[in-house]
Amino acid sequence: MKVLLVTDSYPPLVGGATFWSQQVARLMSARGHSMTVATTWQPETEAFEIDGSVAVHRLRDLTSRVPGISADPFRHNPPPFPDPEAVLRLRRLARRLEPDLVHSYGWLTHSVAAALLGSKVPLLVSTQDYGNICALRTLYRNGEEICSGSAPAKCLQCASANYGAAKGAVAVGGIFGSRPLLRRRVTRVHSISRYVAGMIEQDLKPRAPIEIVPNFGEDLSAKPVDEEILAQLPEQPFILFVGALRRVKGIVELCEAYERLDSPPPLVLAGPPAPDTPESFPAGVTVMHSVPLPTVMAMWERALFGVFPSKWPEPLGNVVYEAMSKGRAVIGTRPGGHEDMIEDGRSGLLVGAGDVEALRGAMARLIAGPELREELGQRAAERARAFTEAAVLPELARLYEETASVRVGEQRR
Repeated sequence: MKVLLVTDSYPPLVGGATFWSQQVARLMSARGHSMTVATTWQPETEAFEIDGSVAVHRLRDLTSRVPGISADPFRHNPPPFPDPEAVLRLRRLARRLEPDLVHSYGWLTHSVAAALLGSKVPLLVSTQDYGNICALRTLYRNGEEICSGSAPAKCLQCASANYGAAKGAVAVGGIFGSRPLLRRRVTRVHSISRYVAGMIEQDLKPRAPIEIVPNFGEDLSAKPVDEEILAQLPEQPFILFVGALRRVKGIVELCEAYERLDSPPPLVLAGPPAPDTPESFPAGVTVMHSVPLPTVMAMWERALFGVFPSKWPEPLGNVVYEAMSKGRAVIGTRPGGHEDMIEDGRSGLLVGAGDVEALRGAMARLIAGPELREELGQRAAERARAFTEAAVLPELARLYEETASVRVGEQRR
């Protein structure tokens, strides 16, 4: 098939969704599909390049030409509504390529849905986060609680608190205003977890069917590791957290729970800093930034167990898979995609998001129970096989084939 993959982010940008987009493009190309990527224009990047066998188009949009509209001067994010210039460029690209299928992720989905109006090309939308129903993309309200679902008034208040009144109003208006377009034009919805699928069903109410196919991890066994970074690790086995050092990831609660433990082993935090990263950490905590993924995987071999205390409902969590694939017991949170990966009490432990005492208790159990760690770790390694390329890619390929076989206007719930 000829496939146009439309995504908010693509290398040289970094992030889980960025990695996923590139892997899908490359691996589907290796399976014989003709893959073309359309992604957001970024400062100081080429408008067109070839990534292996994949053609990559970075499309300028109108909002990128408005000074000061983005909070990040080094990264442009598309708007959560159809951008006129993006719609025009995507329509021209689609007409030139004549794809059998358009596969889209992120806020560019609004522009590509508008660009495909009048066309019979099927549109498969992937929901890697909550961007199509939440202006913050996190479903985490006011930095304090998990959101139960969208409503104009409360979304406006929450978005305004984060973006300012003007940008917040535009973001919320775009999210709600684009819903009829998505319901009309989307052929099929791909969600990466049951929780994401449930929230999309509740808030977006798509006419198209929703299918759950998780993300997959990359085999990095042959990639070199950074021995200098490994030399900075504690000599004794340690508890390991991997991820952005953001408060929404539960960093503060993790440190509070750690301080309540009696004579705990070292705790290592590995991940990039964020504007809200705490300025200081308790004794016994080692913080490491800019750790390459192959080196992270090597770190898991020396870890006692992994802990992922997210406060927001994680859509899935590749870092959880990475720890499990190395046979490590893990602690995750509910609600969210962790529940699809961790079978509580069997392949790991689950605690309520933001519950410091429950987190402390789970950590204490694993510290004091080497046999429990071993048992959970063995089952975690078995469970991780469901999130490998070999297990997931055929399901995604099937989804491509089934979506491409549907002519627009013929899909049914």
